[in-house]
Amino acid sequence: MFAPFLGEILAGLGAKSLKTLGSEYHLVQLDDPTAWQQTDAAKFVRWNLPVHHAWPCNPQKMEGFVEKAAQAIHRKFAGAQPQALFVGQLDPGAPHKYYKTLASNLRGRTLQLFPSLAGSPDVETQDANAPTLFCLVGKEGLFCGVQSPKASNGFFPGGTKYISQSAPGTISRAGAKIAEALHYLPLHHPPLPEGSHWLELGASPGGMTSELLRRGFRVTAVDRAPLDPRLDRAEHLSFVHGDAASFSPPPGTTYDALLSDLNGEARDSLGYVIRLSRQLRPGGLVVFTLKMPNVTTLGEANALFDQIEYTADQAKLDLFARTHLTYNRQELTLFFEKRA
Repeated sequence: MFAPFLGEILAGLGAKSLKTLGSEYHLVQLDDPTAWQQTDAAKFVRWNLPVHHAWPCNPQKMEGFVEKAAQAIHRKFAGAQPQALFVGQLDPGAPHKYYKTLASNLRGRTLQLFPSLAGSPDVETQDANAPTLFCLVGKEGLFCGVQSPKASNGFFPGGTKYISQSAPGTISRAGAKIAEALHYLPLHHPPLPEGSHWLELGASPGGMTSELLRRGFRVTAVDRAPLDPRLDRAEHLSFVHGDAASFSPPPGTTYDALLSDLNGEARDSLGYVIRLSRQLRPGGLVVFTLKMPNVTTLGEANALFDQIEYTADQAKLDLFARTHLTYNRQELTLFFEKRA
């Protein structure tokens, strides 16, 4: 989504592109491997991995690739003591399943060589701060590294969990967006308990609403447009058919979290969030989609981000994470916590 800014992003990171991997990754050489995350360009990197082992090859044309690769991974990383091993595809959107199957087979065989990982955690139960062995495989070869999920910016190899947007009952692609945001959240923040009360601004047609309800949350959804009829009489849902700009919660109402995926000018959307954040409990969560449809340069994108962060901080909303989700378009998802 930020491909037009690619040259500016790489320059801002102090990175030289060595090779494109799959459809989403770049193998780069960094001027300073320890400093790039402090740059203004870092927010546009969805997922990152130090490449501690690379095997450029075409696995499809190599006899015994899985066994050879598993043995090489074991030799290289046996002493690293990772908490878990996960293998993903360099091109997760590939229409054929060859590399998805290959990644699964490679992980299975490699785990047989790592007895210490027999009881390793599932993807989303990893310790966000403990090292994990991540591998990506595709037609360009095999690329592996050890790094914590938090430093990598995702629990999954490649950073994201694939979420089907064609499953029965799916209302809109926005449901996948909030689902991915909630998968990402535990990298930085305890997950919200079931029964937590969300205030959702710009809810129509209800993709995010349905996902929140499916997870056992209570939702007050606000929009000028109606929700999908499938949400009629949904349990734990209160729908307000009105404008977020003028919505006022009933006196004494408090919320545990506030979600804004509003279209329109980002500064206006944040203004509504700030006004309504008065009803958030201390420590309450804000998930805010920063939309940048008219931004044409990286400088403009960074200036808008900085202004949004500053304005939120003045309103006692502390930014603790930001990322570009797989299901985002030209936008970032920002996570704030209400200051006590």
